[in-house]
Parts: sequence; C-alpha cells; structure tokens
Amino acid sequence: MTDHALLKRMLKFRSDPKNRSPHAQFVGMELVDIDRDRGTVRIPYAAALAGNGETGVLHGGVITAALDSACGFAVAAAFAQQVRIATLDLRIDYLKPATPGAAVLASGHCYKVTRHVAFVRGLAYHADREDEPIANCTATFMITPYAAGAGPAESPMEQPAPVAEPGALP
Repeated sequence: MTDHALLKRMLKFRSDPKNRSPHAQFVGMELVDIDRDRGTVRIPYAAALAGNGETGVLHGGVITAALDSACGFAVAAAFAQQVRIATLDLRIDYLKPATPGAAVLASGHCYKVTRHVAFVRGLAYHADREDEPIANCTATFMITPYAAGAGPAESPMEQPAPVAEPGALP
C-alpha cells in the first residue's frame, strides 16, 4: 500500500538535482512505491545494461544498485523526518538471472531501527513479488540526523524520529 504523502515528499526531495544519484538516473531507476518502513524501485530493461551482450541478462551491478536503493528508501520511510543514511553493509544472494527484456523491481523492508543503525531485507524480482525472485539481500544502514540548520531547509531536526517501530502491525 502506497503512502501517497510520503511518496510525494520523496519525489519532491528527489526533484532537486543535488539529491539524485547520477547512476540511478543513468539506469532509469524510478521510485514506484513507498510506505512506512518499505520502499520499491523499478529499473526498465535496457540492452545497454546487460552484463552479457549475447544473452541480454542484466549486469549484477544493476540488481545490486536497485536493492541498495530500495533498502535505502525503506530506511528513509521508517522516519517521520529526513535523516541522512549511508549503506554500511549489503549482502546479496543471486538466485537466478534476470529475464532479458523484463523490468526489474526491488523492494526493501526496514525491520529494525536502533539509535545509529537500521536493518533491512530486500528482494529483487520481475512483475510479481510472488514470482521466483532474482536476488535477495540483507543490509545495514548508518543513520545520521541533520543538525539544526545543517539539513534540508524544509525539515531540520535534532534527533531522528521513527514513524513507528518498523515491522509493527498497524
């Protein structure tokens, strides 16, 4: 389920060129869904992103970038206000090659937040999460609050404020 207010806030934040990843732009990555402690991105298929020109299978780095971004969005979505995050660790199990010609989706779920670290699980797949996944991951992210006056003008803060305990049932 999409949190439309959060999606609008994220898209507005990403509309500023300094908040966009050049690599994400190059691969055509788009944020397609975001909700409390969850995020999903999509990368459309492009032959230029293939790791093997003969088979047309996407390069593993494209899948890695999608999972890292989806997990990062999940962490950002776990907070009521903006925080700075950085990937500390990302472990990926590749389960099958991506299907040539098909877009790849990656979803992340931030299931635990401590004072300085967020823990996330992710999944890369094609059209349906229930399909056989392409890859899964676990990740940790460092959380750094914006100091008063040092962060984005629209949301300075002193301490990160989680929306709710990630993974908690509504």
